[in-house]
Amino acid sequence: MDPWNTPLADPPRFAAYVDTLSDALGHADRVAPLKAYCTGLLLPGARKSIEPMAARIAPARVQATHQSLHHFVAKGEWSDTALLARVRAAVLPMIESQGPIQAWIVDDTSFPKKGRHSVGVGRQYCGQVGKQDNCQVAVTLSLANAQASLPVAYRLYLPEAWALDPERRRKAGVPAAIRFQTKPQIALDQIRAAHADKLPPGLVLADAGYGIDTAFRTALTELGLPYSLGIQSSTSLWSPGTTPLPPKPWSGRGRPPTRVRRSPDHKPLSAEKLARSLPEEAWQCVTWRAGTNGLLVSRFAAERVRPAHRDELRHEPRPEEWVLIEWPQGEAAPTKYWLSSLPPETPLTELVSQTKLRWRIERDYQELKQEIGLGHYEGRGWRGFHHHASLCIAAYGFLVSERGRIPPSASEFVRLQTPVLPADYRPRGAPDPARASRA
Repeated sequence: MDPWNTPLADPPRFAAYVDTLSDALGHADRVAPLKAYCTGLLLPGARKSIEPMAARIAPARVQATHQSLHHFVAKGEWSDTALLARVRAAVLPMIESQGPIQAWIVDDTSFPKKGRHSVGVGRQYCGQVGKQDNCQVAVTLSLANAQASLPVAYRLYLPEAWALDPERRRKAGVPAAIRFQTKPQIALDQIRAAHADKLPPGLVLADAGYGIDTAFRTALTELGLPYSLGIQSSTSLWSPGTTPLPPKPWSGRGRPPTRVRRSPDHKPLSAEKLARSLPEEAWQCVTWRAGTNGLLVSRFAAERVRPAHRDELRHEPRPEEWVLIEWPQGEAAPTKYWLSSLPPETPLTELVSQTKLRWRIERDYQELKQEIGLGHYEGRGWRGFHHHASLCIAAYGFLVSERGRIPPSASEFVRLQTPVLPADYRPRGAPDPARASRA
């Protein structure tokens, strides 16, 4: 029995789960709307914005429920950080019972939006449509093993045009402390907070939007966190066995040169050129997991290299890392590249399987958006955007816990029932049938 296709739950377990979260809200009056909102997110329904949820939760008093939920989400002064901390405290033990945490997965997710007034909206790359479009983008950090994952941090990316616009900030309620940060900078804040909270460590995984940021990789190393991060085909690397030239000999005048250097005949090459220069025996077929249509298999090569980005400003070469390259059989060019700080003795099969664990974040987003309604919030403010997301993660955390109970030890789930709507219920803005017939 799969709780992901139709939301299922054991009501006593759901009530107990909500009770564990309620102390994070800071006021007893917020417990009832917390339970109501999470219930609305878990009930079947195509739309998980406030009014449709109010109609499903309390069909006899839709307007009052709508006002209560709207105030709770858009205006309530409770902490997203505190709520997410309670969620992970409740859910991570269930995930870890199926195996230790293996990865910290960084990613961003986007929500297409019309207009210009919703907080953080702007024309930027929208992964949901695969091109530049008007959207909001949030940066997330998830903890994962091969069986399950859970977002533990979530923050809106505020484009520079928004960050520097005091009027739009005021209308959207953007906190004064929020300044423009790149997505890797936001992700680093989330990682540092998780590290400070002593969350179970894991391999940091992210796509090339983060992996090409040298400062991001350097900061992870300083924190003692290994990583496998996507890079672009154009990323410059010193090929195996080569390094930058040593500093120039001192001429006897001025300060002695200390920076490493390159020359026209001694310089790094792109990741793609390196891949094309490798001999045929460097490539191996690796199977890393079972997919929906069978085993996932592709062709990979891994070499020990040194990243070369702006290293002529350094006094010593960067440390060696793995470059992992995927070049599927039959493709005209390699399709993916990663830099990894996993140990030199790591076998290729393990390097691939650990790096490919990033697929879990795609499962998170698919379920959070399709099942829970992560992108359905219709308000414009900073607080409401983050409150809705935190509550979606809380509801998702309950489903993750329930999935952990599935056979052999699972008891029967009880289906959450949607109350029947009154015959005369009409959503706001819908035409009045009686008035239309008179016209």
